[in-house]
Amino acid sequence: MKRRNFIQKTALTTGVLSMGGILAHANEAKKNVDAHTFNLKYAPHLGMFKAHAGEDPIDQINFMADQGFTAFEDNGMMKRDVSLQTNMGETLAKRGMTMGVFVVDKGGNMANTLAAGKQEYIDIFLDGCKRAVEVAKRVNAKWMTVVPGGFERNLPIGVQDGHVIEALKRGAEIFEPHGLVMVLEPLSDSPDLYLQNSDQTYMICKGVDSPSCKILYDIYHLQKTEGHLIHNMGLTWDEIAYIQIGDNPGRKEPTTGEINYKNVFKWIHEKGFDGVLGMEHGNSKEGKEGEQTVIDAYKEVDAFM
Repeated sequence: MKRRNFIQKTALTTGVLSMGGILAHANEAKKNVDAHTFNLKYAPHLGMFKAHAGEDPIDQINFMADQGFTAFEDNGMMKRDVSLQTNMGETLAKRGMTMGVFVVDKGGNMANTLAAGKQEYIDIFLDGCKRAVEVAKRVNAKWMTVVPGGFERNLPIGVQDGHVIEALKRGAEIFEPHGLVMVLEPLSDSPDLYLQNSDQTYMICKGVDSPSCKILYDIYHLQKTEGHLIHNMGLTWDEIAYIQIGDNPGRKEPTTGEINYKNVFKWIHEKGFDGVLGMEHGNSKEGKEGEQTVIDAYKEVDAFM
């Protein structure tokens, strides 16, 4: 091939490749421009939109981003293959999405209760914290959910509080150097769970006294256990680092129950909250219709400006 023809052909090929890259970026940008703009960082989870996106986790994340969601959470992240964790983290970064919580693996919500003060339970918890640090690096996560476990009924409540605080202090020592935050979630699932109310969780966080130990305020659970949502969020606001969503009764998307989510989200927005609000609920309807209903519900309750 003559040198002149070679140079022309090479330049043409390079131009085509460059144009391909430009078009790819343009298409990605167009997706983001076309997506709905939400006022808050709502975070869906895997399975919520699988009728539209299919079973593949990466396709599901991309679908979420295409709809305008700017965050994602995955309770079961620690149990996923390392390769999938890495791929999910890279996809989130590419789509400009914030990784929300995953659950620190410590043997289940009711197992290995930190309230008992038993060394074997503490060791399981601390091992879970150490492994969570590595997962967080792969997916660029900041927050991890921790549930202290059940009551230790044969001990006075103050002693149980002391045991939980001391165990969480040791967990915070693991997370602090990495800028990670364990968020404590009070739950309504069982009267045997140690952590159930926002004021109790606030007290525990003050006792731990660490930027790596904060409150996960799950609106669904706390509507059930205490109600008075905006008032109680206001009382504990300086310790709240993460919020989760679900209407009551039913634990489905906003607009399906009794909670006035438009007012709640308006209040959260006015507080200047720039963190993640995890969509930890089911869909009220099945299939694509149900998934679109979820998307439309968030557009409705987010329209508070």
